[in-house]
Amino acid sequence: APPLGRTFIPISRFPPSMPRSSLLVHLQLHCFFHPAHPSPPLGCPRGHPPRYVAPGAEETGPLAPPVVSRATTTMALKQRSPAEFFAENKNIAGFDNPGKSLYTTVRELVENGVDSAEGMGCLPWIQVTVEEISKARFNTIMGLDEFERTDEALYHDFETKKQKDKREAKEAVEREKIRILEEKQNVKGAEAAKTTFLKSVSARKRKGTMYYKVTVKDNGSGMPHEHIPDMLGKVLSGTKYSLKQTRGKFGLGAKMALIWSKMSTGLPFTIKSAQEKRKFISSFVLDIDMYKNVPHVHKEEKLPNDKSWRGSEIAVTIEGDWVAYRSRLLSYLRQMAVITPYAQFDFRFVSEDPEKGFSYTFKRRTDTMPEPPKETKYHPSAVDLMVFEQLLSHSKANTLVKFLQNDFLSINKTYAERLIAEMGPDFDPLMHPSELKGRKDMLVRMQQLFKEAKFSLPDGSCLSPVGEYNLRLGIIKELDPDMVSTYRLPQVQVFEGHPFIVEAGVSVGGKTVKPGLNVYRFANRIPLLFEKGGDVVTKVANSINWGNYKITKDDRVGIFVSVVSTRIPYKGAGKEYIGADIKEYASAVKQAIQGCAVQLSKKISRKDAAKAAQERKGKLVKYIPDVSRAVVTMLSNILKDSEQPEKRRRISHLDSEGILEQFEKKELSESILSRKLIQHVQQIDVELALEYAAQTGMASKRKSDIFISPASVLQALGPELHASKCVIQLLH
Repeated sequence: APPLGRTFIPISRFPPSMPRSSLLVHLQLHCFFHPAHPSPPLGCPRGHPPRYVAPGAEETGPLAPPVVSRATTTMALKQRSPAEFFAENKNIAGFDNPGKSLYTTVRELVENGVDSAEGMGCLPWIQVTVEEISKARFNTIMGLDEFERTDEALYHDFETKKQKDKREAKEAVEREKIRILEEKQNVKGAEAAKTTFLKSVSARKRKGTMYYKVTVKDNGSGMPHEHIPDMLGKVLSGTKYSLKQTRGKFGLGAKMALIWSKMSTGLPFTIKSAQEKRKFISSFVLDIDMYKNVPHVHKEEKLPNDKSWRGSEIAVTIEGDWVAYRSRLLSYLRQMAVITPYAQFDFRFVSEDPEKGFSYTFKRRTDTMPEPPKETKYHPSAVDLMVFEQLLSHSKANTLVKFLQNDFLSINKTYAERLIAEMGPDFDPLMHPSELKGRKDMLVRMQQLFKEAKFSLPDGSCLSPVGEYNLRLGIIKELDPDMVSTYRLPQVQVFEGHPFIVEAGVSVGGKTVKPGLNVYRFANRIPLLFEKGGDVVTKVANSINWGNYKITKDDRVGIFVSVVSTRIPYKGAGKEYIGADIKEYASAVKQAIQGCAVQLSKKISRKDAAKAAQERKGKLVKYIPDVSRAVVTMLSNILKDSEQPEKRRRISHLDSEGILEQFEKKELSESILSRKLIQHVQQIDVELALEYAAQTGMASKRKSDIFISPASVLQALGPELHASKCVIQLLH
């Protein structure tokens, strides 16, 4: 080893072309990490490397850190394109793992299809296909040759002999349990145990990478041919960057599915789209250039549109986990059917095993669609400095008064002039808005005044809630509850200058509903399935004392809350939940749920009263023989006492119905009296049963849907008449 304080390194170990500064850094690192020097050499200050001394040269001067040029310490400035950023941070867009990525891909493509159909006033019809692709089939698609494992212990699914014996012993116990249940003729128990066992075996066999081709087809407006590459292959580009109630928010959706496809399979998107009255179908095969954030078109063509088809069809192949997220996907589509009962969703799963494939249709229940949301202007209290600059750059106003009047809510000409006068002498009503560009001091003054001044609240006319009628229909269609109530707050609420509307529905009963509170959350008419525990709806629902509304913990209670707004305050980019720390939302949600609970408590009280009366009257039947016998005995005694003429006259005067005479003539007997009383009680039971059915709101037998079509498909529809039991739509 070299002596302490010196390290001899042959220069021949470094390439001649290496710059002197780089050579110096390499020498320093070598000195620090040389095995002979676990600590700084003698005479060298801690934290400073020793100087390099060439072989044969004498060391002169004190040991001191070398002078390193600024160029060696300056880090290179790097940039990331939006596509790269979201690829590296895909979890913020809902692509946490293969299973959730499959779910989010389906969700984003479905919502794009529903938006497209609603935008043109068409009843949405969405067709979803998830096709399973095994690893072997995927390798064939990619042109890879099959290979056999040579070192089994190298793989994560390798089982040691001990692990294999333990698993086989556990499976043997499960098979024995199924056999015992079958011998005891416990059909339900045996089927449940067999299903659990087969699922565990199937999951073990299918463990590993699986691929899925997701295809979503809609009947929306289609996409312009020339805009398709940018709409699907350029991150942070889209049609939803306006102040308007929309399902999307960040312009990611389909682009993130494309990014995940590029990361997991490397396969591109396949898009077909056609607009109304277009004679061709736009067909593209494209992916995304991650580093430039631009679309990369592999194939582009225009196909003949002989059948006048309109809509879009997008197919993407990704890595996923169907087994883990199967229930989430079906739950999402089911809740979409609740919040959009005017839409039809056809779902089909194609498995490598034909017996495991299935299809399901969530049928349309109504053709009544909500009014489409409208684009609106900013409320003054919701404007920050960046929005000010954005509005100034896009405003068409030529004076400051017109800028305030035309580009903001709740400001008329008179109020605009008052605001400008309050801003100070630097502001003039007739000055051009462009004069404010670059004047941070003036913009700050305007923003401060907007925060402190009084403005009328937005009226919410730009919003499009689902409506109590559609919400009730969706709940009844999917859950089939015993009772349901809906409620909408009479006033529009406001949070940070953005209006929002809260609608709620509470149901009791239903075969598919679990006992306890089952919370279903919707924001801008999309279901929120994740992060339920931190959501404002869940926390508010759990804080309510349901016993005050005659609802117990054992009841099957469904709580549905729908919120619409121009700006939903999501927590995170994944649009997963609304924070419970927002007091305005918490208060509004609580009022809406309590409004439903009050309605239900009245229904439950009437139902309980009718049921109790029915039970009391029903018990009379078992006392009828004793009552009849007592009445006949009493009549016999009266007849004996009435043999005296005086008593006879008095009794005849009281017996206006002639009961004694009928009894004396044998027209009234114990058997006849019993039969009459039974008929009377049965009649009362029927009336009470009808009243009981009316109070519960549901008949004892399952209702059937009846659709009466107009005489002609061209028949114009008139207004609707809403009643408690039905809706009648008139024809022009």
